[in-house]
Amino acid sequence: MGAPYRSAPHRGGAPPGDRRPVRIRAGRSAGDVLAGLGALVLLAALLGGVPFALLRYAGPPLTGELLNPDLLTRRVGPEMIVALLVLVVWLAWAQLVLCVIVEVYAGVRRVGMPARVPFAGGTQALANRLVSAVLLLFAVSTVAGPIIGSGSAAPLRPAATAAAAEAGKEERAALQQVRPPLGARKVRKVYVVQPPEGRHHESLWEIAEKCLGDGRRYPEIFRLNRDKVQPDGSRLRMADLIRPGWVLEMPDDAVNVHVVPADQDPAETLRNHPGRPAESDGRTTHIDPGGSADAAGRSVRGDAAEAGGASGGDGTAGRADAETGPGERSGERAAERPGDRPGAGSGTRAGAGSEAAAKARAEKGATGAGTEDGAANDAGEAASGAREPWPDLLDYLATGSLVAAGVLAALGRRRREQLWHRAFGHRIPRPQGDAAEAEVALRLGSDAPGSRLLDLGLRLLGRRLAEEGRTPPTIYAAHLSRYGIDLWIHPPEPDAPEPWTALDGGQVWRLAAHEGRRIDEQALAHVAAPYPGLVSLGTNASGRIMVDLEAAYGLISVIGAHTTEALAALAVELATNRWSDGMRITLVGFGEELTMIAPDRVRHVSSLAEALPELEARAAHLPGPGDVLTGRIAASATDPAWPPHYLLSALRPDAYEARRLAMLARAGIRTAAGYVVAGAVPYAAWTWAIDEDRTVRVDALGLEARAQLLPRRHYDAVIDLFRTARREQGEPIPAANVPPPAGPASIEVRILGPIEITPARPLEEGRADLVHEMLVYLATHPGGVHPVVLGGILWPRGVQQSVRDATFERVARWLGTDRTGRPHLYTDASGRLRLGPEVQTDWQMFVALTRRARGDGPDQAALLEQALDLVRGPLLADRPEGRYAWLAADDLEYDVTAAVADAALRLCEIRLAQGDPERAVRAVRAGLLLAADDENLWRALLRAVHATGDTARLRAVVDSLHRRAASHPYGIGMAPETEALIDELLPAWRLHSLPSA
Repeated sequence: MGAPYRSAPHRGGAPPGDRRPVRIRAGRSAGDVLAGLGALVLLAALLGGVPFALLRYAGPPLTGELLNPDLLTRRVGPEMIVALLVLVVWLAWAQLVLCVIVEVYAGVRRVGMPARVPFAGGTQALANRLVSAVLLLFAVSTVAGPIIGSGSAAPLRPAATAAAAEAGKEERAALQQVRPPLGARKVRKVYVVQPPEGRHHESLWEIAEKCLGDGRRYPEIFRLNRDKVQPDGSRLRMADLIRPGWVLEMPDDAVNVHVVPADQDPAETLRNHPGRPAESDGRTTHIDPGGSADAAGRSVRGDAAEAGGASGGDGTAGRADAETGPGERSGERAAERPGDRPGAGSGTRAGAGSEAAAKARAEKGATGAGTEDGAANDAGEAASGAREPWPDLLDYLATGSLVAAGVLAALGRRRREQLWHRAFGHRIPRPQGDAAEAEVALRLGSDAPGSRLLDLGLRLLGRRLAEEGRTPPTIYAAHLSRYGIDLWIHPPEPDAPEPWTALDGGQVWRLAAHEGRRIDEQALAHVAAPYPGLVSLGTNASGRIMVDLEAAYGLISVIGAHTTEALAALAVELATNRWSDGMRITLVGFGEELTMIAPDRVRHVSSLAEALPELEARAAHLPGPGDVLTGRIAASATDPAWPPHYLLSALRPDAYEARRLAMLARAGIRTAAGYVVAGAVPYAAWTWAIDEDRTVRVDALGLEARAQLLPRRHYDAVIDLFRTARREQGEPIPAANVPPPAGPASIEVRILGPIEITPARPLEEGRADLVHEMLVYLATHPGGVHPVVLGGILWPRGVQQSVRDATFERVARWLGTDRTGRPHLYTDASGRLRLGPEVQTDWQMFVALTRRARGDGPDQAALLEQALDLVRGPLLADRPEGRYAWLAADDLEYDVTAAVADAALRLCEIRLAQGDPERAVRAVRAGLLLAADDENLWRALLRAVHATGDTARLRAVVDSLHRRAASHPYGIGMAPETEALIDELLPAWRLHSLPSA
């Protein structure tokens, strides 16, 4: 399950007043400038003039005298001595050059003490003084830049060098004019962990990447902070568990950090520095001493295209170092400015919306060769955030992990029905616009394992309690996280059935995630769901908080902001959850479209007056206390006892309706029902109060969380998904924009089955999944992809721009060059990333072969057979969880499935016409490897096997098809046409098989 939102105590917000950090321009004397110019002239003379003079007047390092074969035996003369002296001078000059390189590297990269050059004490000291003076000169010039270019200056481009240590001293001296000097006390560098943006949470690896230049240095941060008390009272004990608001002590060479007194309490540090340091928030301004910020407050920006991230996280100037400096990665800051970045995440929020919009625009322009103007527009619109659907969709849909899992399961069932009716040459309709982007967000946020754990864990609990003859306890709330489930029990019960364990004197029953993964799903297929009323209230820092609607024993009132959005999220989760049997939901005043998603569960009425009579008639047969839970665990899933009925009303009841609802609820008794109404009503047992910043509080239970909401736009996008999935008539498979292979391949990206990159090349641990996804996306989008768009695809929840660019460069180096020496991964003239012609996919070859097989030539069957030989399994089989969500908004998945199925059907027909049913069977089975849900292929397999005349084999195929339909994760059984065909080919099959579910 992805990392959830923080709860209220650490919510980010704009600080009161204008608290942007400002940078004071340091003064420089004329002597400093002259010293720098003199050092520059002297360095130029030493590095350029000395070798020129030596070559002109003394010759090269090795003269003819020194190259004489008799050098060691001949008599030493004046010419020999002069030659040796010339060689010594050349060696001294080479040593000086090496020292200058070392000093410049140390100044530019801020690596601290420069490396020592052997036998170069005096020479390196001279080089240090000269280089420091020159770097100080450049530091002066860059600070003066905003004054000199007082016109309409273009954005500053990141320079190639960093200010030397002297520049930092001058800056800090200027800062002392307005605040007490930190230099007078011992200081330390700290990093304040920021609140999450959407679903993107900071990690020690990411902090090490942007503050130390290498994510692999995260153990240093962990060791410095292990077991230290944080402002919230907790301690760092595991390297992968850090929380927003923690103050982490950083190594001395860290950048993008705060510099604070060494004895400052972490809580005070958090109060004084709640946000990112000035260097990484992109908001630092220059002001003149005594002048106003408005007069000279020019934001420091860099050219995002320069990024400065080629090394994968080079250090940037920290506050303790030079406050500005030519070496700052201003591109990173520019990417993090709210107006300049897509979305709003930590670093470059590539998370999604502008990335999707940019992707649509970029791909539209990429259908041809692409133009430079088109790429510029793509990048500009992506960076400007002209349209940001994904961050918004991610913020709600991707955080509703159980809603996402349920919606995707229901969507899968509908699409399986669509495949029953798919015609040859057509694919099932693909969602467009917000609907497609919503599915991307749902795939990113879906917690199918968590939904399975909750469902099977509760069913197993009910079965164990039934076996022991015990009455199930009242569960008023639950907590679901990646570590397991906690059930909050009342009254406490210390004896929890295995594999559940009791904690806190029986107040909590816990099922660990590893125990839940071991539960046999088939063994619980007929076990009833005991707690169908568990619904998501929202999320906190550690997981998802759920409450049981039935445990309220009365009305539940939802008040405050976002009441309708909360009810919509609640309704969608109830309509699609898997931990309930025979549920009925009555929606009042909203949600009419949900009847399309779950017609067997959802009923819509326009008023409470219309809903109350049915509810009152049902209430006349209420059970006694305890009978609901006891009856449920004794029944089965196919014939549940006391199926639940929940009322969700977006209309506030009047006084008369409120009294009738209160009588229905009958506080104090579990009634297999729940009543949730919008607005403050009398007699409410629980009140859910939602404030403007989406925090929900249930005071009766002492719960507080980030509310689960489904705004109107997101609700409409989900409904549009199901409208598309209801269309039985498919759409023609578009002409594939897949270029034919251009000669032999040096690298093959295989996607028609498990992902493979051949030849296999070694990769750093943990990078393979990311690199493979990047190559798959680029290889299947031959028109090229803008780096901003690709960043949003690979890191939909956000990434530092420097990390993104460094990753692309590492992949380019990893891929290497083709036979002509050109890189396999390159940036074209329009700014898009492309793969060279020698990087090819098996899909490319498949399309080329099927195109050649379109005629009626004698090679048609052989070509189709070659194409199907490329299929090894489902598309991108075994893809990592949480990756490739972009497939939902891409043609690839739809086109590949339909094209493979059609190729298999064509080859099957050809082989049957040739009187070769065995090869026809082989062709169909090849198609089923990838398109296993295509019902046309199963019917073709039945016909082909029947043509062999082997009745036993046909019966085996029918039995396997029946078992598959009964155990399919999306259910719904076999298509009626398939059952009719089986009746035709094997009339006696129903005597040996159970009816399909």
